[in-house]
Amino acid sequence: MSDDLEDLKQAMQAATPAPDAGRKAANFTIAQENFDRLQESRPGVRLTSDRPGRGWFRGVARMITTQLSSRGMMSATTALVALGLVVVVPDWQAGRDMFRPGPMVQKTVATEEDLSRPPADAVGGLFEMEGAESLAADDMASAAPPSPAPRLQATRAESLRGLAVETLNNMAPSGQRDVLIRPENNTEAYAHADPNTLKVTADDPVSTFSVDVDTASYAVVRSSLIGGVMPPHEAVRIEEMINYFPYDYAAPAEGDAPFRSTVSVTDTPWNPDTQLVHIGIQGELPAVEDRPPLNLVFLIDTSGSMEHPDKLPLLKQSLALMLSKLSAQDQVSIVTYAGSAGQVLEPTSAAERDTILGALDNLSAGGNTAGQDGLQQAYSVAEGMTEEGEVSRVILATDGDFNVGISDPDELERFIAGKRESGTYLSVLGFGRGNLDDAVMQSLAQNGNGQAAYIDTLSEAQKVLVDQFTGALYPIADDVKIQVEFNPGVVAEYRLIGYETRALNRDDFRNDAVDAGDIGAGHTVTAIYEVTLVDSEARLTEPLRYGEAEPQNTSDELGYLKLRYKAPGEETSQLIETPIVAGGETSDDMRFAAAIAGFGQILQDSPYLNGWTYDDAIALANSAKGEDAYGYRAEAVRLMRLAQSLDRN
Repeated sequence: MSDDLEDLKQAMQAATPAPDAGRKAANFTIAQENFDRLQESRPGVRLTSDRPGRGWFRGVARMITTQLSSRGMMSATTALVALGLVVVVPDWQAGRDMFRPGPMVQKTVATEEDLSRPPADAVGGLFEMEGAESLAADDMASAAPPSPAPRLQATRAESLRGLAVETLNNMAPSGQRDVLIRPENNTEAYAHADPNTLKVTADDPVSTFSVDVDTASYAVVRSSLIGGVMPPHEAVRIEEMINYFPYDYAAPAEGDAPFRSTVSVTDTPWNPDTQLVHIGIQGELPAVEDRPPLNLVFLIDTSGSMEHPDKLPLLKQSLALMLSKLSAQDQVSIVTYAGSAGQVLEPTSAAERDTILGALDNLSAGGNTAGQDGLQQAYSVAEGMTEEGEVSRVILATDGDFNVGISDPDELERFIAGKRESGTYLSVLGFGRGNLDDAVMQSLAQNGNGQAAYIDTLSEAQKVLVDQFTGALYPIADDVKIQVEFNPGVVAEYRLIGYETRALNRDDFRNDAVDAGDIGAGHTVTAIYEVTLVDSEARLTEPLRYGEAEPQNTSDELGYLKLRYKAPGEETSQLIETPIVAGGETSDDMRFAAAIAGFGQILQDSPYLNGWTYDDAIALANSAKGEDAYGYRAEAVRLMRLAQSLDRN
């Protein structure tokens, strides 16, 4: 045995040439190029002051030249030195340095095949690389393949910056637990309630909820998937995903109510033994020349957390797009909040575009967030701008983080609700990820009779602030509530898909003091129930032996739809009633809405899908894209495919 070891020692010494400074530099250059190729990027300014250029590979060189003695080489016998990297790729935060200095984690050396393969797992935000090419491959003698080294398993994050570094750190050997790169803490919070469960009609025949025209959830889901992670369950609000898309429902007749409802009953894609009750509401769209003057107060968060490219810079671009939809009769003012509130633009005619753009361009981020003072000043400015017959709205643009200022959420809601009653509404635009407080955004928008939207791209800003400008800013109906009474003689069970955060008590429906959502000009609203008929094999509950008598003269009705709404500025609601009967046209709009409803339930791991898969959702959505003038539905199909790939990891 000693002779064998001596022979091996002599062979390795003979195979190891004297250090060559030129070759070492060339090898380092090759390793850097391979690393850049794996990242699909080129060198940029991303290093901190205490981590000089190429700090990682300088550390590799130091380890090679100072720590790998001949004794260490001998003790390794046939194993090669293994080097590796754990890399965080923050593609969603261009220009931001999320890294902190630290050494590397040792891992297995990659083969040339590994290096030429595209990083398929890069979409996960935190992925493994088998390592860089051997730094001295040409100089090392052939050796037997090493035994597989233990691998750290990457854990998929539940939100863009909630990368599972802590989990990886705990799995690492004790000597390596302080070497992983740590991103900033994720403080995102979402407005969330548990998904609706099945209701037994005989026990609970009435379902009541407020309409919801918000679209923030869909944009957050898209941002997560494009960032390479599955969205958190609590970020998925299915009604907002469905209502993200425009639908071609029948418009109200002139002189009728400001909106019209359409009800159809179709088969359920994921269960052949149940049916979907599809409720569509279409708001009227007044002619542009008939709209009243608009007063807008942009309340802009300029705190330090807004400095990133997908926050304040994108916000500026987004609001600049919106100016193209304003007319000379409209006015704009800008108020900022960051440590202290300030008005940076007096009420200015929208015709003075350069003045408004100049004020936007001069905004910069810095300081803590004092939201209360900003809100108070913004409302004060809006009230001073408003004259009889005009529409005034405060648009709060923020990453959703109110660090200081008003501390009582109930007090904040009461303040906004009081201003709503005076005629000034509040809409909220969210920007950026990591500390997005979706729960606060939703609460403020709901209490302000406004819309909450999340803007992650300039294209989304175009959709929300330009394409849907009129609906977002001009209300046609306030406090819109929906109540459905199901017929227990026909419907055994039902389930409302979505609207969990908009649920109302049964007696809230006729109570005009209870706030609900509003509908803007041209808005569409969609709600979907899954119902199980009394003779269906899909029933999950047994019928009662001593059930109530079947209702009279309603045998052809599945249920009865009631809607209440107030005209803007009115105190008393009006009622619209429609029976729900079997049948009705099954349009591409209905089928696509069902595909999105199914997709949302897949993201929530719903127990009601009976094995319905991403492939099923993709096929249904593809077949129901219709005209798709803006490409929104095609984008949804791409997101389904991306989610399918991520969910397999």
